[in-house]
Amino acid sequence: MRITGPLESAALLTVLPVPRRWAVSGSGVLPWAPLVGLVLGGIATGIAVVGDRWISPLAGAVLGVAVLALLTRGLHLDGLADTADGLGPLRSRERALQVMRQGDVGPFGVGTLVLTLLVQISCLAALLETRWGWLAFWCAVVVARIAMARTGLPGVVTAEGSSLGALVAGTVSAAWLTGCGLVLLALLIAATGEPEPAVRLAASAAGGVLAAELLHRRARTRLGGVTGDVMGAMGETATAATLLVAAVAF
Repeated sequence: MRITGPLESAALLTVLPVPRRWAVSGSGVLPWAPLVGLVLGGIATGIAVVGDRWISPLAGAVLGVAVLALLTRGLHLDGLADTADGLGPLRSRERALQVMRQGDVGPFGVGTLVLTLLVQISCLAALLETRWGWLAFWCAVVVARIAMARTGLPGVVTAEGSSLGALVAGTVSAAWLTGCGLVLLALLIAATGEPEPAVRLAASAAGGVLAAELLHRRARTRLGGVTGDVMGAMGETATAATLLVAAVAF
């Protein structure tokens, strides 16, 4: 595992300043994405909690989701919109990939983006009124990066023309990804100190991973593999699904 991996991951996945000499390769992006998620989740969760206490749960949710988007340059939201445009209309695989590479966003992308953000914000607002809502948000951000890291497992097919997909292909081992999941579970147990909320949060995380996996399978069938946009879309989908399941669970 590359020593500079965390910095490489932060350079691509966040707005955090990283010296160019440390971000020399992209091979460390996906393996260390969950660690980046811990940092991003901590910052966004802190802002959401402050907004909740000073203004309202809804304001806290909006601020938390907005800060997360700012910290990631809206990169994953852009991937979600592009992926929706590619997967939505009935068109050939080649045309779908061409549409995803264009800079504009079509109606499928806009609709998916708005609805996904509404799900994230509304569920987070409801969760902030509960005892463990803050932890559910933090968990959702990390789960999103675990779902993205899944695309770097050996054997994952990259869509034609995806430079990022080709760069990170095979950079994540199954053992490493499993370890990330176990570390997250251990953190949830340690943070709650109680089995029941930890189980509910773990179930929410599983729901997020499952939703991202369904999107991955659809992209593999429709596009022939994953792209950078699909990775971002999987992250946003996992975030929304985790928060949705957590809002039901709590």
